[in-house]
Parts: sequence; structure tokens; C-alpha cells
Amino acid sequence: MWDEDRRSDAELLALTASEPEAFATFYRRYERPVLGYLLVRVRNAEVAADLAAEVFASVLEAADSFDPERARSSSASGWLFAIAHNTLSSSARRGRVARTARRRLGMREPLALDDLDLERIQALGDPLGLEELLADLPGNERDAILARVLQERDYDELAADLGCSPLVARKRVSRGLNRLRKALEAAGQEQ
Repeated sequence: MWDEDRRSDAELLALTASEPEAFATFYRRYERPVLGYLLVRVRNAEVAADLAAEVFASVLEAADSFDPERARSSSASGWLFAIAHNTLSSSARRGRVARTARRRLGMREPLALDDLDLERIQALGDPLGLEELLADLPGNERDAILARVLQERDYDELAADLGCSPLVARKRVSRGLNRLRKALEAAGQEQ
């Protein structure tokens, strides 16, 4: 669904306290990207949904702290994804999804998702069929891409785990990404 509200993220966040629909608009604008970001990392639709709920609860609490001058933009996407990243990292350290921001906002009921909701969230995680394309890559390139791109590991660490030099690790990532790009282009031409 296309977002017809032309107000900037900064305007929507500034109005959140006095105009609840402003936050609803902000939420609709970023729900899919945040869920997709989280799903790619946790690979579980229910966990991704719980994390997204906590992210947006945190954003709602901190809406008045968004500073477009500090962000150098009226877009709050960087700020929002920093919150998502921190929520995900914190959850990984604890081994569970926190509910603190949701509780502070009075959201006591657990998140209830039906099968259709879970399917919709799961579709966000692999809209291009990347999982299948990754499976078609040579194992060393696939492992290098997963470690570098999804796990965000640096090349020195990646090289040590793969038993190669950082230069070879870079080449594996580069070759694998090039193969993926060509496969995606070919898939796009078939449609």
C-alpha cells in the first residue's frame, strides 16, 4: 500500500503525542521494511513480529527525541533502523525478546498472530527467492556471503573461519554477489 501522507518522518514523529494517527502513518510507512530487516536476521516470523512490536513501542516512547538536524534529514529511517539493530542485538544477548517498552506503554497482551499474519511476515524475508539462489551458489561463496552480508562479520574474522586469507574471502564474497546479481537479473527478465 502506497503511503499517501506526504508529511515527513520528522513531522509525523513530532505530532505523535498530540495526533495518534501521525504515529500510525509512520508505523505503516516502516512496518514492512522493519519486519523484513528483522526476519532476514532471525529467520522466524513470530520472533521477528515480537521484535518489531518492541522496536515500534520504543520508537513511540522516543518519538519526541528524534532530531532531524542531528540525522541531517527529515527521514527517520536511520534512527529507526538503529533502534531495530539495538533491539535485535539486545535480544540476541539475552536469548529472548524484551517486552519492556511494550509494558511501559501498557501493552500487556501478548502479540497474537494467525497463520495468515505469519505467512505475510515470512514473505517479507525472501521476496526475491534469494534463499533458493543462495543454495545454487558454490558452498564457499554462499558461506562467505552469509557471514559477510547477513552476519556482518569483517573480512579478517571471515577469513579465519573459512581458512583463507582476507583477500580470498573478499573474492569469494565478490564472486558470489556477482553470481547472485546475474541470477536476479535473469529472473527479472523471465517475468
